[in-house]
Amino acid sequence: MGILISCQNLAKAMSHKVLFQDVTLTLGDGERLGIIGPNGAGKSTLLKILAGREVADGGQIVRKKHLKLAFVEQQAIFEGSHSALEILVAEAHRQGVAAEQAELDAQRILSRLGFEDPYRLVSTLSGGWKKRLAIGCALISQPDLVLFDEPTNHLDLRSVLWLEEFLRQANFAWVVVSHDRFFLDRVTQNIVEIHPVYPGGARQDAGNYSQFMDKRGVYLDHLQREQASLANKLRKEDEWLVRQPKARGTKSKSRIDEAMRMKADLQNIQQRLHQSSMDLDFQGSGRKTRQLLALKDIGHSFGERVLFRDLQLVLGPGQILGILGDNGTGKSTLLKIMAQILKPQQGQVTAAPNLEVVYFDQAREVLQGEWTLKKALSDGQDSVIFQDRPIHIVSWARRFKFRAEQLDQPVSMLSGGEQAKVLIARLMLRKADVLLLDEPNNDLDIDTLEILEESLDEFPGAVVIVSHDRYLMDRLCTSYLGLLPEGGIETYASYEQWERTIQEESKAQSKKEKAATSTSSKPKANKAVRLSYNEQREYDRMEAAILEAETELAAAQTAVEEVAGDADTQSLLLASQRLQEAQDKVERFYARWTELEAKMTEAQKN
Repeated sequence: MGILISCQNLAKAMSHKVLFQDVTLTLGDGERLGIIGPNGAGKSTLLKILAGREVADGGQIVRKKHLKLAFVEQQAIFEGSHSALEILVAEAHRQGVAAEQAELDAQRILSRLGFEDPYRLVSTLSGGWKKRLAIGCALISQPDLVLFDEPTNHLDLRSVLWLEEFLRQANFAWVVVSHDRFFLDRVTQNIVEIHPVYPGGARQDAGNYSQFMDKRGVYLDHLQREQASLANKLRKEDEWLVRQPKARGTKSKSRIDEAMRMKADLQNIQQRLHQSSMDLDFQGSGRKTRQLLALKDIGHSFGERVLFRDLQLVLGPGQILGILGDNGTGKSTLLKIMAQILKPQQGQVTAAPNLEVVYFDQAREVLQGEWTLKKALSDGQDSVIFQDRPIHIVSWARRFKFRAEQLDQPVSMLSGGEQAKVLIARLMLRKADVLLLDEPNNDLDIDTLEILEESLDEFPGAVVIVSHDRYLMDRLCTSYLGLLPEGGIETYASYEQWERTIQEESKAQSKKEKAATSTSSKPKANKAVRLSYNEQREYDRMEAAILEAETELAAAQTAVEEVAGDADTQSLLLASQRLQEAQDKVERFYARWTELEAKMTEAQKN
């Protein structure tokens, strides 16, 4: 396997905080690596170091010579007045692709990404299609390695399923930072976790997310046993050290030194294991009513588009309902109707007397950037009232992994994940019979998500969740309501059932589109398909190009054989890389030659 990037003992600190100090990893051809870790641990920073966008404070990073690397941001911003094709052609030009080749490459990539209309304006694209276009911009340079930062954020299920299949079939290596556990389970072959529990701050293991977590559990069990063993030994040594002063003077210096070393080791393990895990616990009102909220014959439209019609729903204590649907099908609208923020155009919402409904919407709940963390958590007070008892603001902040010294910092200095935790902290101070949660998981790390899931599972009232986090939905929801196109509504017993429905619909739609494309592109009797001028020039030169590429390949093979017996591993590595590049070049030329010949054959038939 050719090595693309080799990292040894990477270290990075931000301000007063050490992110990691001994990260060692190797990325090779065909890499399928997921990076996980708590918010603020340095996942995105490590990704930027790999990309060369940031510099490590220490350690060494070696990249393959002439490595082609691409970076896909969390949210790409495009000029809305341009078409997808124009965006990709412009990116090709920026990457140095010749003008005559740029449009051909752009058309080929857009087709690969599923764009039926390459001239569609970017302003009309959904989030999922904009993500595909961002991937297209990354692929235009034919990269060896692509780095993805949270690629599934804000994508609907159809888009995520497409991305999973695309990455499984990718002919390039890739690395992804993600909190989407289903996604990590389905596409990764290796996992790196950035976390202070590990020596040096990171650990890498082969396997997908679930396999990694099994190994992580074994590691933590071993660390806890080691902690208990050291603590037991130190108790005995402490008893020995505090004996009568006369005896102490004759104590063995080596034994004293060993006791001090064990104490330092124990403190190190305790510090690593001490994850000030958040104590999330939503406040229920204690209501005993069996019917909390009822929706009867609910219908609502947006302009001429029907979101849903004739919706019947009853919510009771202990029920956790998941609302499913593509982006734009009305999931958030339905939550607002349940919260009685929005009045339905048809039907009636009936609530139990004095019902306490808490509605959480990150887009609606706004944190002012100039607020201090203290003001955001407690309106500036020294304590909060939680479950009818006062809690000091320092203790309340620690529940959410905030340090006391952060209380005077402005909210604008917090990361997206930390701001999400502030929003949840504010939500928890309100008593509720019904929790209506619109994407509560956005920007939360996996550790926080697991604690949030446990807290929601124990909430005594009713919970309604809209979320793209399939793992969270699958773990929590007792039932599902699917919002379908043209106002249709369907209930589902499991998330798996909903996903199968989406996959079957996508396959049927794909067949329909291919059939339509085939019909519209079928050549008319008097119009034969021909090679374009540029394609004909390319075909005429192809035989000479292949001969030249094969000559380079033979030379590269000879070079590898010449250094194979040497002790100089660096020379062997460089020779192997040149051989791989030569092989790839020959394969690309043959694939293109076959493609052009097939087109010529089709033209002759017509």
